[in-house]
Amino acid sequence: MMSPNDLSYLTIAELAPLLQERKLSPVELMLACLERIHSLDDRLHTFITLTEESAMEEARAAETAISSGDYRGPMHGIPIGLKDLYHTRGVATTAGSPILKEFVPEEDATSVAKLKKAGGIVLGKLNLFPFAYGATGLNPHYGTPGNPWDMERLPGGSSSGSGVALMAGMIPAATGSDTGGSIRIPASLCGVVGIKPTYGRVSRSGVIPLSWSLDHAGPMARSVEDCAILLQAMAGHDPKDDSSSTRPVPDYRAALGQGIRGLRVGVPRAQFFTGLQDGVRTAVEKALVVLEELGLFIQEIDIPNLDEFGAVSLGILGPEAAAYHQQWLRERPDDYPPDVLNRLQASMSIPAVDYVMAQQSRTRLSERLVHIMEQVDLLVTPTEPMTAPRIGDTTVVIDGEERPAQGLLTLLTRPFNVTGMPAISVPCGFDEQGLPVGLQIVGRPFDEATVLRAAHAYETATPWHTMRPGL
Repeated sequence: MMSPNDLSYLTIAELAPLLQERKLSPVELMLACLERIHSLDDRLHTFITLTEESAMEEARAAETAISSGDYRGPMHGIPIGLKDLYHTRGVATTAGSPILKEFVPEEDATSVAKLKKAGGIVLGKLNLFPFAYGATGLNPHYGTPGNPWDMERLPGGSSSGSGVALMAGMIPAATGSDTGGSIRIPASLCGVVGIKPTYGRVSRSGVIPLSWSLDHAGPMARSVEDCAILLQAMAGHDPKDDSSSTRPVPDYRAALGQGIRGLRVGVPRAQFFTGLQDGVRTAVEKALVVLEELGLFIQEIDIPNLDEFGAVSLGILGPEAAAYHQQWLRERPDDYPPDVLNRLQASMSIPAVDYVMAQQSRTRLSERLVHIMEQVDLLVTPTEPMTAPRIGDTTVVIDGEERPAQGLLTLLTRPFNVTGMPAISVPCGFDEQGLPVGLQIVGRPFDEATVLRAAHAYETATPWHTMRPGL
């Protein structure tokens, strides 16, 4: 039998053959995850709800099925943590807020049902910024997840519990959601991998919304290959979601081995490489050298009006979030964190004409970026202009200038929620304080396969995904 420490940081791709060949049982794996959770979660605050009893029951069922030759694929027997926005039948779905503390859905979110069908086992519901309306990862109701690299640092949000649980070795797989960067931000700050698929690639049915037209559901893991495996299980058309795409889902894992030599990479230096912390700039510049050595053609491009993407995003997100929350704003205002309450209340007074104009601007910006992407196969940028700020710091000093941390966290991720393009964050180094740096790779609409290929090639050529915190 393998020890829990031996199992803590194995990837899905490494665990799957062990499970299939019965060298490792799903029960043994589940017990290892639970032991890790019980030893660390009092400090890390990653789980809001731990479904230990049902997870063990499903692990035993998976063990029986695999022993009888009924192996479903690489997700079979793999423990998964779900961001607590995803509906789970019979299990509380709180959205990180006391408002929904007693909310127990009657059915699973579509993506959860797909993960279960693939053989995944839900181990619990992961912490997040309340209602996903914040990039820091703070949660005054259920505790703030601690960044495994430095407990005094922010984990990033809103999918904070997902990023922390993965880097702490508690689970091999997690889900997140991304409205302005909420998969990629904690992936970058915690040193894991997270992909925001194209808008419509993964059903949002059964995922509590922040902003209907900007929300993306997607996977987080400790490797690009694992994200490909998870996305394969989650993706596909869903009649329950009007925005769900009917486009065929390619074999993402098989595409990883197709090679990347000759791909054209656009680097928007003027817009995405200014105002960076020195450690971030150094790590990302070195990553570009690696990509060039791997055979990619690097060329500088311009993405004009970067500030406009942020303004358009906020002009859409605010009214859509206020519409969803309007009843609770009247009945339970004291159950919101003050910053969230202020944002929601301010959004209630945004004129409808401003919302319509923001959507029109979004169409124009998206068309412009699609046109730019005709020149290149991918865009590469830093995921974040900084590494994890200290908890309690509302500002960050970059190049001698004090800037608001919340705005910086979404600065480089938010544009690709506006356009709906696929974007991944993959670890690309550490700063002088030992904090992880993320590399963002962006693709054309519905071309997650190329994004994953490039990220996988980079990951394979570098050691950053193998680094572990001293927990």
